[in-house]
Amino acid sequence: MNREVGLLFILLSFLDSTAGQASYSIPEEMPKGSLVGNIAQDLGLEIKRLISGKAKIFSRNREEYVELNRERGVLLVEERIDREALCAETALCALDFQIILENPMEFYTVTVHITDVNDNTPTFEKDEMKFKISESAVTGAVFVLQRAVDHDVGINGLRDYLLKPSDHFALKLHNSADGNKNVEMVLQKPLDREKQEQINLVLTAVDGGEPQMSGTMQIVITVLDVNDNAPVFTQKTYKATVTENSPKGTVVATVTASDADEGSNSKITYSITNTFDNVRKMFKISEETGQISLIDDIDFEIARRFQINVLASDNGGLTDSSKLIVEIMDVNDNKPEIRIMSKSNVISENAKPDTVVTMINIEDLDSAENGLVKCFINENIPFILKSSSNNFYSLVTDSELDRERASKYNVTVSCSDEGVPSLSSSVTLTLQISDVNDNAPVFERSSYEAYIVENNTPGLSIFTVKATDADWNQNARVSYILEDSSVNGVPVSSYVSVSADSGVIHAVRSFDYEQIKDFRFHVKAQDGGSPPLSSNVTVKILIQDQNDNPPQVLYPAQTGGSVVAEMVPRSAEVGYLVTKVVAVDVDSGQNAWLSYKLQKATDRALFEVGLQNGEIRTIRQVTDKDAVKQRLTVIVEDNGQPSRSATVIVNVAVADSFPEVLSEFTDSTHDKEYNDNLTFYLVLALAVVSFLFITSLVVIISVKIYRWRQSRILYHSSLPVIPYYPPRYSDTLGTGTLQHVYNYEVCRTTDSRKSDCKFGRAASQNVLVMDPSSTGTMQRMQGEKSILDEPDSPLEVSCLLTFHPQDFIL
Repeated sequence: MNREVGLLFILLSFLDSTAGQASYSIPEEMPKGSLVGNIAQDLGLEIKRLISGKAKIFSRNREEYVELNRERGVLLVEERIDREALCAETALCALDFQIILENPMEFYTVTVHITDVNDNTPTFEKDEMKFKISESAVTGAVFVLQRAVDHDVGINGLRDYLLKPSDHFALKLHNSADGNKNVEMVLQKPLDREKQEQINLVLTAVDGGEPQMSGTMQIVITVLDVNDNAPVFTQKTYKATVTENSPKGTVVATVTASDADEGSNSKITYSITNTFDNVRKMFKISEETGQISLIDDIDFEIARRFQINVLASDNGGLTDSSKLIVEIMDVNDNKPEIRIMSKSNVISENAKPDTVVTMINIEDLDSAENGLVKCFINENIPFILKSSSNNFYSLVTDSELDRERASKYNVTVSCSDEGVPSLSSSVTLTLQISDVNDNAPVFERSSYEAYIVENNTPGLSIFTVKATDADWNQNARVSYILEDSSVNGVPVSSYVSVSADSGVIHAVRSFDYEQIKDFRFHVKAQDGGSPPLSSNVTVKILIQDQNDNPPQVLYPAQTGGSVVAEMVPRSAEVGYLVTKVVAVDVDSGQNAWLSYKLQKATDRALFEVGLQNGEIRTIRQVTDKDAVKQRLTVIVEDNGQPSRSATVIVNVAVADSFPEVLSEFTDSTHDKEYNDNLTFYLVLALAVVSFLFITSLVVIISVKIYRWRQSRILYHSSLPVIPYYPPRYSDTLGTGTLQHVYNYEVCRTTDSRKSDCKFGRAASQNVLVMDPSSTGTMQRMQGEKSILDEPDSPLEVSCLLTFHPQDFIL
């Protein structure tokens, strides 16, 4: 016995570290987190392999008692292990599980032996056992006692019994076929009811653990008279078989005992004496007939054999014992169980053939042919099922994959056993085929063109570019990038930005149509593959004009201190051209179309303003009653929405002589000294103006001669003549701000004392003629003879002043 126990402990403590498997031995009741063993070292694996392979434990048990710490490469106790709950009375108790790794997939078998500790006391089912023994019982009569149960095994299990006091009875122990010790109480001294009617004994069961543990039961013996024959079973061991899933009430066997006594002393009562097991939950015995039948469902996969201990007792308290061995026969009542040990839900379309996709464990709890399983998968798919070892299968690729042809596969694994009738089960695996980045993003258009109104708010969304990618998931995730370029020497990123996710183009700054009218740039669409693929598209942004500039008055210039007046002779007739308001607008289109209106006037019945050309003319005959000083307020409006405007004040002097104008515009309240000074300054100003006038006249005549000579040269040359129009101020429709040429007749008297200036009427509209048959240009000017109020005035010097639009441009 001691030799066998020693061999058992040597076997449990042996650690197997052979390739592909490892074995450990730990005691039960270890606290959570206790070290089981260094699995990385014992399997020859590196810790980084455990981490990258996502190592995990696969166990057939419903509860996991051991956990894997990948960072340390060790096995730890996950929860307290009770060997008795795990393995019942089995001497050898072990946990079998596999460690699974991925990329590539592989597994290792690990066995953890659980050794027993002395944590259970011997226990009797009842605290008290009663016997009725006849005083005529002979010495050596045997009385079967209820045995104690200790769930520990080995040296920690039940070792011995003690009976006290031992005056009349002694204990007899003998081993049964099942390895347990049967306890019998043997009468050593005859009983005498007259001396002692009741005897109280204490039965103590002790184990061999350290420290030693024990349990007790009271034995109460009532001494009876005469019954000197005990029941006797026909067999010491009965055997029977029953099929699992037999219905309740099925008769398993019948035991029989006989008693040589007569009368009430020969009446036998049958009972089952099993303790601390499921026998009495599964079977019952008839007290009168000894018939044993089922009272619960029998499952071969839970228990394959039962031992029923039967006791026969007569009314005199004499007993005999026997046992019934019940063998359970298996039926095919369990389908094959398919367990997915590890799987890849997504497979790259460039995966090579024979790539492991899923590892499957198949288990059938039935036995013999009922537990033999064969598995197969559906046809016409690029996968096959390979058997790697007993009850383990691998699903591997069988050919090339193409996501564009099939983006996913539903693989049905079907397994059936060889029982009659055969039972089967199946599971369907959905495998997604991942894409490789083989398609570049494609824009919806070959180029884009968008409009934005100037003076926009920075950050305004202009429009959206859109590109699609035929790939899937990350490979089809398109990001938009603004390509580096410049617009007028400025980086395009200072003009616009592109949202990387949505492709929305935003204005970074506020645009000014007068500075930039359009610009181009490139947007790149790049997918999220590795390496990424991309494509470009050209985007053109056109700035639309907004009426954000008011008209600017070029003439007459508004001075801060001095008063400038236009002179109108009293002899002026209807339609006399007083002056012309010249204005420009830097906007374009209808925002630059100007109109002129007379807002205020000293005498509204005397003057009018041309709506389109801004010419101020008389609308009636000037009379002597008209005031010398006339003040006109002209408003210039553009055609924008809303329109913008500018005002100009035109001072008009209705007089025939310059002193008359001076007398009107001079304050009469000034003292004489102030008048003398004013006269001095006026004379000085007149001299300066006369000098400037003569200088201007000489310059103009020189320019005219130069232009005349140039035109003659061009006329005789073969080069085409292109008329010049100032930028932004050219009148393209003939109704704009400036006419091409204006002619005025200026007459200046020879009387320097008066220094009168008389302005004749403006010449009729100038016509610019382009003769396609010739290579030159010709200007035709028609004028009317000015009418002078004084025919007998002194000799006058007349000159023709020609003003070009560029003369007014600042």
